[in-house]
Amino acid sequence: MPKQKNKGMTITAIASIPLILVLGNSMLIPILPKMKSEFDVSQFKISLIITVFSMAAAIAIPVLGYLSDRFSRKSIIIPALILYGGGGILAGAASAWFSSPYIWVLVGRVLQGIGAAGTAPIAMALTGDLFKGGEQSKVLGLVEASNGFGKVISPIIGSLLALIIWYAVFFAFPIFCIISILLTIFFVKEKKKEEEPPSVGKYIKGLGSVFKTEGRWLFVAYFTGAACLFTLFGILFYISDILEKDHNIDGILKGGILAIPLLFMTLTSYFTGSKIGKNMKLMKKLIVIGLLLMTASFSTLIFFKGLIPFFSILVFSSIGTGLVLPCINSFITGSVSAERRGFVTSLYGSVRFLGVAVGPPVFSALMDWSRSGMFLTTAGITFLAMLLCLFFIRVKKKEPRGSETLFEQLKFT
Repeated sequence: MPKQKNKGMTITAIASIPLILVLGNSMLIPILPKMKSEFDVSQFKISLIITVFSMAAAIAIPVLGYLSDRFSRKSIIIPALILYGGGGILAGAASAWFSSPYIWVLVGRVLQGIGAAGTAPIAMALTGDLFKGGEQSKVLGLVEASNGFGKVISPIIGSLLALIIWYAVFFAFPIFCIISILLTIFFVKEKKKEEEPPSVGKYIKGLGSVFKTEGRWLFVAYFTGAACLFTLFGILFYISDILEKDHNIDGILKGGILAIPLLFMTLTSYFTGSKIGKNMKLMKKLIVIGLLLMTASFSTLIFFKGLIPFFSILVFSSIGTGLVLPCINSFITGSVSAERRGFVTSLYGSVRFLGVAVGPPVFSALMDWSRSGMFLTTAGITFLAMLLCLFFIRVKKKEPRGSETLFEQLKFT
């Protein structure tokens, strides 16, 4: 493992990568109703601005994950951030000057999605490369907290930028990307690969063995991560819509209200990551508790429409999400060797993006169908995830030894 001269700045650089990623969707949430009126399109078409970004990322992530294993993490992250910023410039230019902006905005969002594929998932693999044991879990918690912090501030940033002009958000992306690129170049030091990377065939065979032995719980972990992001962005989409339609709340106040559940999730993610260490028994317990909190929260929301009681109940689901995600991240990142970590964590990132992608359009359809049905369906998904984690993620009963890896604490019976 290469020695990091300035560990604090290395962690800051790594944490900036998922922070940039989150801005891609969350910063647009407050301005979606404005975009709908400007482009004169349906609610479903506006939801595609979130969906195409996430779908493009989900498709590109496994490819970039493989390339990061074959070459290096930085050689993927830096070009990905450049493409991400370039897509923002295209979307902003289309909104400002093109006669048919909607299609070009979608093209820009696809480019951003491909760029996003080389950010947070690769940053998770990079964390696994540079940090070990309890320190790894702590840094992964910080990475997830950075992700959450991005979600907290991005609605507010989006609302503030919209005061200048609504499409100013798109031009902000390259500015944030440049900062992250510079941090990554100067403060992340990777160990040079001493051996020739494996051929594609050998690499795929190795992955096959990983999923043969660990596939049962890995797929459960993937589903759980996707379910958390699906519910999060679906609920944000719902809140953004009702704040304007039912409560006439717009601008910075709207961004601030959208940030409330995200703030609780971020704080919980930070404290969870700092406390779990290498203790997988504790991680599983927190995952189950978190998913139960989410289920109870979504089930109860059907009875509340006033903003204060609604958000008072909703924060419990945010706390639940903050308990679940850092633990799932540690499970996945610590379960495989560095040679295949990029692909395995990237595939996890891919399914998370799929959760984000389907959230807004599915919730759009559920909103048209039934408000109660929407929340009960969401509760059903998180309850299913809880049952799967309870029965398929199995951890050795004994307390972990100081030298025992995360993988060694798992059993596959």
